[in-house]
Amino acid sequence: MEHQHAYEVSIVVPAYNEQTALDEFYRRVRSVTDALPDPVELVFVNDGSTDDTLKVMESLRERDEHVTVVNLSRNFGKEIALTAGLDHAAAHGAVVVIDADLQDPPELISLMLSKWREGYDVVYAKREARHGETAFKRATAHLFYRVIQRLSRGVSIPQDVGDFRLLSRRAVDALLRLREQHRFMKGLFAWIGYPQVAIPYQRDPRFAGKSKWSYWRLWNLSLEGITSFTTAPLRLATYLGLLTALGGFVYGLFIIYKTLVYGEPVQGFPTLITAITFLGGVQLITLGVIGEYLGRIFNETKQRPLYLVQDYHPAQPLRERAHSDRST
Repeated sequence: MEHQHAYEVSIVVPAYNEQTALDEFYRRVRSVTDALPDPVELVFVNDGSTDDTLKVMESLRERDEHVTVVNLSRNFGKEIALTAGLDHAAAHGAVVVIDADLQDPPELISLMLSKWREGYDVVYAKREARHGETAFKRATAHLFYRVIQRLSRGVSIPQDVGDFRLLSRRAVDALLRLREQHRFMKGLFAWIGYPQVAIPYQRDPRFAGKSKWSYWRLWNLSLEGITSFTTAPLRLATYLGLLTALGGFVYGLFIIYKTLVYGEPVQGFPTLITAITFLGGVQLITLGVIGEYLGRIFNETKQRPLYLVQDYHPAQPLRERAHSDRST
């Protein structure tokens, strides 16, 4: 997508049912960006919200000519909404990705920009603490990041890092070349490479409302991450099959030996049922793992667009604004 804007920095904000947080989010972001020498574009993406999120976004655009609103045709999920925001970000310098719930402090944007000007293409915020979250969620998140780090050979996915980060223009352009349907953005951010640096911070509780990420959705996101960046589950299924076959072979030799030496007056019905049940379970697990990968291949072959846009209201291009200023 070609842009005629002249913004140096764009801030991409995917949002789903965040009407209660957007005004305060805008205030805190603008308190940071107003101190910068050049105007900053805010790209709000409405991911099919069912509340008044879109109305709040449109009201912000009416007050601020540097606001872009991208309204998707339905809820496509955060990973896709984030991609839509990156597609429509007009900055030629850097793009910042941040959620609207204010768990990630906008005040870090200034530090991110300073790191970018030092030469880093990706500046990501690394969580040292996760306030406002349950112990179970913190524990499962801690485990997930370490599991995927071990499984994703060749791609180093940073631990305890979410989507809050800055990307240079060349990093964004590289990322947007990856149009796969099943998108695990944390992995894609790492896959593109380029010089990257972490900024430690403490994550705040949500400003308002509650998280849209249920444990079921987090589980599905975990599956997306694992299947997108490693074939380890397929390998594990192979090893499990080999070990099962080896165990069955050894057990068969034992039965033959026992029958020849001691005889077998009573048939081992419980042993037979146990063996059949175990082998059936192993086969179903293996087929399930294969099915996860096969389903993703099926979705990729359809080549559907990642998302559809219902309404797009871009910020006023700085080039046009500068011309109108000169004419007056």
